[in-house]
Amino acid sequence: MSGGPRTAHDDVIRGLLRPDLRHLHAYGAPQLDVPVQLNTNENPYAPSEALRQAIADAVAGIAGTLNRYPDRDAVELRKDLADYLGHGLTARQVWAANGSNEIIQQLLQAFGGPGRTALCFEPSYSMHPLISQVTATAWVEGSRDADYGMSTAAGQVRRHRPDVVFITSPNNPTSTSVPLGLVEDVYDAAPGLVVVDEAYAEFARAGTPSALTLLPGRPRLVVSRTMSKAFAAAGTRLGYLAADPAVIEALLLVRLPYHLSTVTQAVARAAIAHRDEPLATVGALRRSRDDLVGWLRARGLAVADSDANFVLFGVFDDRDAVWQGLLDRGVLIRNTGPAGWLRVTVGTPAENDAFKQALTEECDL
Repeated sequence: MSGGPRTAHDDVIRGLLRPDLRHLHAYGAPQLDVPVQLNTNENPYAPSEALRQAIADAVAGIAGTLNRYPDRDAVELRKDLADYLGHGLTARQVWAANGSNEIIQQLLQAFGGPGRTALCFEPSYSMHPLISQVTATAWVEGSRDADYGMSTAAGQVRRHRPDVVFITSPNNPTSTSVPLGLVEDVYDAAPGLVVVDEAYAEFARAGTPSALTLLPGRPRLVVSRTMSKAFAAAGTRLGYLAADPAVIEALLLVRLPYHLSTVTQAVARAAIAHRDEPLATVGALRRSRDDLVGWLRARGLAVADSDANFVLFGVFDDRDAVWQGLLDRGVLIRNTGPAGWLRVTVGTPAENDAFKQALTEECDL
């Protein structure tokens, strides 16, 4: 819990804080108790009774072992994840952690740090620069084209020569995928690690290839994923990556002992074993997303092409007022991204209808 009135103790503790962290603010999307919450890109479909029972059975099956430490290397979970990803991957090429944010943190602990730099092309995922700074990795804010493309990405990498490059595809908050040819160009230009963050990959439009296809022969390439979105398992906190086994060996140097609990591993494995159910919601969300994009454009709004489970739309003279107007009508979306734009998560049909109604009323569409 945070917030509340400032006290003298706050100034004391801030004076003890690392100087390079004093200007930062903790990450956090608003968590407000409103009827329609479409601000954090969660999958809106809760697990079915059958999947809940499978998870309960999995946890019951390991409950008697909780006096012991978990499998430190999560070997069976990594086998399951490799099987899910395909592309000939094995457990030696897959790593898992507490959400994709810990994946990012471990990568920067191992390959970033004091005297090293990380680069990403803004606007992009806001945790990349924050985790870079808390791991004492200098941050380089790369830029995008006017249409948020990345035609100059390789040139920027050659100029700055960062130790770690982040490419988010599909990108958050702009929702578009990055062509694989561009990823190849960045890799060829980069002296260090290139991390393709594919948190929303399962939602990409048909025919959109994954950077997983680029892994063979590229030992400095990493592709990260999450179970939070397509698997509807945000509460499980399970992120993972695919890379050369040498990258995983390096991460073993910085990971905390027993960083994935026995319960987390059991729940994640149950979800993967029953993945057909949560992944079936991906198709429904894609269709709802495309419908939402069309609906917004039909009302004269600018909308980014989306390969994710959210939509970036605008452009508003006062987006803060629009965001507040929707909130006053019980609909919470995200006030983020380029100036004048807002981001809405694709929800259930009822939630999407509530958003459309609130936006129609607020903007007189």
